[in-house]
Amino acid sequence: MDKRFTDIIHFIKHSRTNTIKAVNSELTNLYWNIGEYITNKLEQSEWDDSVVTELAIYIQQSEPELKGLLIRIFGE
Repeated sequence: MDKRFTDIIHFIKHSRTNTIKAVNSELTNLYWNIGEYITNKLEQSEWDDSVVTELAIYIQQSEPELKGLLIRIFGE
C-alpha cells in the first residue's frame, strides 16, 4: 500500500467503525423501546398475547418496507 494514503484509509475505517457503532446503538434503543412498550401494554392488560401477532401482520401490510425490522423483532 502506498504510505502516502494510509492516513486517509485510517480515517475511512475509523469513520466506518463509528457509523456501525451508532447504528447498532440506535437499533438497540429501538428494540428496547418497542419491547418495553409491548411489555407495558401486556402487563396493564391493555393488550393480550395475540396482539403481538396482529401487530406484526399490521406492520407487514401497512409498512412492507419494514420487513427486515419485523424479522429482527418478531422472528417472522
